[in-house]
Amino acid sequence: MGLNSVVEFLSRLVEIPTVNDPIRGVKVGRVEAERVSEVIREFSGVEMKLVVNDGVPTLLHIAGSGRPVTLFMAHFDVVPPGSGWTVSEPFKPVISDGRLYGRGSADDKSNVAAISMALSGFEPSEGTIVVAFTGDEEVGGARGAGWLAGWLRSEGLWPDYLVNGDGSMGAVILRRRNAFNAVVRVESAVSEGEGFKTVSKRYDLEVRGRPTRHAAYFLPGVDRHPLLEASMEVSIGGLLASELRVEWVKSNVLPPTAWLEALKPGEGGSRGEYDIGLTLLLRALIPLSRITPGGLLYSDFGVTSTPNVYRREGRWHEVVIDIRAMTGDRRVVEERVLQALEEVIGGGVAWEAEVVGGGGYLYTPSDSRLARLALETNKALGLSDRPVEAAGASDSRYFSPHGVEAIDYGPRGGNVHGPDEYVEMQQLEAAVEFYRRIARALHG
Repeated sequence: MGLNSVVEFLSRLVEIPTVNDPIRGVKVGRVEAERVSEVIREFSGVEMKLVVNDGVPTLLHIAGSGRPVTLFMAHFDVVPPGSGWTVSEPFKPVISDGRLYGRGSADDKSNVAAISMALSGFEPSEGTIVVAFTGDEEVGGARGAGWLAGWLRSEGLWPDYLVNGDGSMGAVILRRRNAFNAVVRVESAVSEGEGFKTVSKRYDLEVRGRPTRHAAYFLPGVDRHPLLEASMEVSIGGLLASELRVEWVKSNVLPPTAWLEALKPGEGGSRGEYDIGLTLLLRALIPLSRITPGGLLYSDFGVTSTPNVYRREGRWHEVVIDIRAMTGDRRVVEERVLQALEEVIGGGVAWEAEVVGGGGYLYTPSDSRLARLALETNKALGLSDRPVEAAGASDSRYFSPHGVEAIDYGPRGGNVHGPDEYVEMQQLEAAVEFYRRIARALHG
């Protein structure tokens, strides 16, 4: 089967609105998974078994027996379509200038189609191949890939290798950092003083690295973060914060705008009120964005720590900080967060903090068997043989920290999670061949 077949295959998958949107109560269910399974059967002949765990559907296919066990995985759920589409409508795929546009075209139905086509009719002469397409990666993956990890252990099918079709770079991804959330709460404490000038400040996000608002891709020293700019002015300029407003989305999305009302002392102005709790919280944001936990594995991006959510909860000011670090130890992250808060706030006002999350990371040495094979295969296809690190998380985190040689991969695309998402069609055909060669090399 050639390019036209896999493009038509992917187009049919894109037409199925497999949206996970917890805010609006929309989730992928059995009906959508059955439609995906039918399209897979029609175009590849691969028969998938539907398993539903706590409402989350996973499609499974197992071939062969014994060792080694290779898990080929991807996800068929997508993020909400959002606004701003111009080339196509989200679930009405359009082909233009060598690209296929539509929600999920790159993330991640391209990999569902490519893996299915690659393994069409393939029977391993040695070992076992497990194919799993999950329905909850965009909302954490715990009941899809997380459940799958436990099930594979119980069935004696714990994988030696994981080929996770989740990437839009056309390159072999060997590293992704762990994701944590630090929730910091500082009590409001209003004071008054004389001789102040009232100032109003607006701070806007400026992303000059990769054009995305995903927090994992924020580059300190390159990009500008609204809350970190506010923190700098409060800390260095001696401002006393009165009120803070932030236009935020969620913890892993950079906020576009923040507004600060503050008093500037020493200006011979009038009497005014300020909030010492809010002031101290803002002063702490720069140190919190520079934490350096110990015992980290190598990462191209180091540690990224961005305060992306601010809200007032009763008498408390609350900030949620997205932290990316190459470690599985939540305690070393929390230790540095508490240390920064103790240094900046101390006993000035009441405060509390905890670090949550940390589902796992992807870290596979470049000299491992699977990594070498994947890099050689990509080079043979005329693509990059340089291993890369991706900033966002993936379902590999449920396997990689537990000794599985794992890679992430996918055909090159763009506008992932945004309007006019697309995949490059020639890359889609290359991905089919990539997965086919990996399967044959590992299983005969």
